[in-house]
Amino acid sequence: MSSDYKLSFKQITLENAGNNVKPILEKAKQRIGYIPNIYGMMANSASLLEAYTLGDESFRKKSLFTNSEKEIIYLTISKENACTYCVAVHSTLADTMSKVPFAITDAIREGRQAPDIKYAALINFTRTMVVSRGQPSNQDIENFISAGYSEFHILDIIHAIAIKTISNYSNYLFQTPVDNMFQTREWKNIK
Repeated sequence: MSSDYKLSFKQITLENAGNNVKPILEKAKQRIGYIPNIYGMMANSASLLEAYTLGDESFRKKSLFTNSEKEIIYLTISKENACTYCVAVHSTLADTMSKVPFAITDAIREGRQAPDIKYAALINFTRTMVVSRGQPSNQDIENFISAGYSEFHILDIIHAIAIKTISNYSNYLFQTPVDNMFQTREWKNIK
């Protein structure tokens, strides 16, 4: 999904970055090895880029979830929000870096039930949190906790939703092109 309206901003690079965003882009490049297209677009607003990068770094370092679960959460949120850019990115990262089984990644992308009980509970609860705008039922929470998660995990999902909302909404309005390394997992929203 993308907005009909496209913001007129150009992608910022290290070469043309102002002093307010250059250190953030340099840190991102050092941390992940390159500057993703979305970072270059977000760099038009230092506060937006900083909020996103610090929030993402914190979620990845401090969340109680495993690396696979973190990617599953990000992918589920992005799919529910119909963000084609983030679905491609998080599908690729799930497949390659986090080693999420393809059957799980593909189930999320296609809106199907995941074949793993614990992952299915995580996906279902994350989806519920997005769709209900943070108002799950008692039964939703009981199902999530009975799958082996805790109330602390719920707080981490709220954190992830906040971070992905920043990137998903930004991608809609920037109409961010998918980076070359993620193009094999491009996704089209079929509803």
